[in-house]
Amino acid sequence: MGCPDWPKCFGTWIPPTDIRQLPEDYKEIFKVQGREIADFNAFKTWIEYINRLLGALIGVFIFLTFLFSLAYLKKDFTITVLSFLLLILIGFQGWLGSLVVSSDLAVYMITAHMLVAIVVICLLIYIVSRSYQGFTSSTEFASKSLLNKVLVGCIVLSIVQIVLGTQVREAVDEVTKALGEAQRSNWIAEMNLTFYIHRSFSLVVLGLNIYFLTLLKKLYGSGSKRIFNWGIAIAILFVLEIFSGVIMAYFAIPPAMQPIHLLLANIVFGIQFYLLLRLNENMVFKTHNLPSSNSIQAT
Repeated sequence: MGCPDWPKCFGTWIPPTDIRQLPEDYKEIFKVQGREIADFNAFKTWIEYINRLLGALIGVFIFLTFLFSLAYLKKDFTITVLSFLLLILIGFQGWLGSLVVSSDLAVYMITAHMLVAIVVICLLIYIVSRSYQGFTSSTEFASKSLLNKVLVGCIVLSIVQIVLGTQVREAVDEVTKALGEAQRSNWIAEMNLTFYIHRSFSLVVLGLNIYFLTLLKKLYGSGSKRIFNWGIAIAILFVLEIFSGVIMAYFAIPPAMQPIHLLLANIVFGIQFYLLLRLNENMVFKTHNLPSSNSIQAT
């Protein structure tokens, strides 16, 4: 809520840097949901404004992705169609962002905003992977039933954990409003049950990911170091993810740690989805010509 209006910020395209640039009754002018906004904070305002600029830049790159996908119109129509759907989806995501603001950070809007971002990540990874005409012509990466089921389970649990995280974030907002910044050290003690479920559930997610890694090592530990190394990356990132959560829980939720926590979760999810495509390429890309790709092997 650093910018209480959308698409402008405090009624201008370039937000203020000082409270003196705002009218005295700015809290009343820019009230949200009938309530006066919080005191102006230049740092929070520009964080939100940069977030919007990056969102617009993402939109530009996705539009360019769609334009370049037209070259695949005859070669692989699916790439063009999905790129167009991605373009529509990113516009929808921008609209959801406006609702997050107008609803004063309603928890269901934050969750919806995050879930759409996850779908965008999946589509981008799939489109790029498909455009390479398959990863390899080898049967080395043939589908393995148990491994796939465990990986799908990891992905589902990751999504559930991310959604729980948005609920925790809402709880943090409520505690912040009730106690204020001055009592930041007491925020965790006032958290609701969702926080403890989110914290404990991370151990379940970690356990399933460790099990996936053991299966991956058994099947690909010697034959394909690249596949196995992606599994190692997931394990390392997930440990860092839990560590960042521990820091927030025991050190009064440092502001800088919150975006790191979220970023790590999304990177883990992205790698999991990429691995799912990689392990099932013969099925996922079965409608696509799959010639050997030396460039991908080199990569």
